[in-house]
This record gives sequence, C-alpha cells and structure tokens, in this order.
Amino acid sequence: MPRLSVWFVRCSLIHLFLGLTFGGLILANKGIPFAPWTWSLLPAHMEFLLLGWVVQLAMGVAFWILPRFRSSPSRGNVNYVRGALFLLNAGIVMVAIQPLIGANWLSLTGRILETSAILLFIMTSWRRVKPLEV
Repeated sequence: MPRLSVWFVRCSLIHLFLGLTFGGLILANKGIPFAPWTWSLLPAHMEFLLLGWVVQLAMGVAFWILPRFRSSPSRGNVNYVRGALFLLNAGIVMVAIQPLIGANWLSLTGRILETSAILLFIMTSWRRVKPLEV
C-alpha cells in the first residue's frame, strides 16, 4: 500500500474515532441529560463520519487500487493527491468547528476546500481509469 493511502486511511480512522465519540456523547445525553451543549456536536459528528471517515477511506483505497501507469510516476502526480488530503482535512475541521465558535464564513470556506479536494483527487485519478482491453 502506498504511503499516501496509509495516511488517508489513518486520517479516516481518526475521524471515525472522533465521530463515534461525539455520537456517543450525544446519545448518552439523550438518555440521561447531563450536558445540553452536547447537541452542538451533532454537525461535527455528521461531518466526521460522512466526509472524514467514508469519503477519505474511499479516496485512500481508490488511490491504492486504481490501475497504475507503466511509466514513472506510476500513480501520477502524487503532489495533487497530497494536496487533496490536506484540503479535505482542513475543510472537515473548518465545517466541524463552525457551530462551536459561530463564525459563519468557516462553513462556506470548509465546503469550498472539501469540494476542491474531491475535484483535485478526481482530476488526478481520472486518467488511471481505463476500459478493459480484450
């Protein structure tokens, strides 16, 4: 497995842990109300699990599993994929902390970064998807 795929998977597991932790706090507070502020963690819980875990894990596995080029570099320009990893995680953090601090511009900026990361990843991986030659 390439090193960059390992980083995608590691980051996705961190987001899985955070998302499950926030979800557990919300669920525990729903059963026995102890801290009403836990409901403010709901957007972060959804963001960490949907984009942080699922999308990032899919991107890491796709980078690893898609067909490689015969020439060097075998997986294309990895700097674009490295940038996608950074942009995706920065966007997830921005969108997750926006409800906690109340800065509305963070949500829009985070969504732009997440969209840019996904488009950058698609742009880099698109050439590696080829039809089956019979």
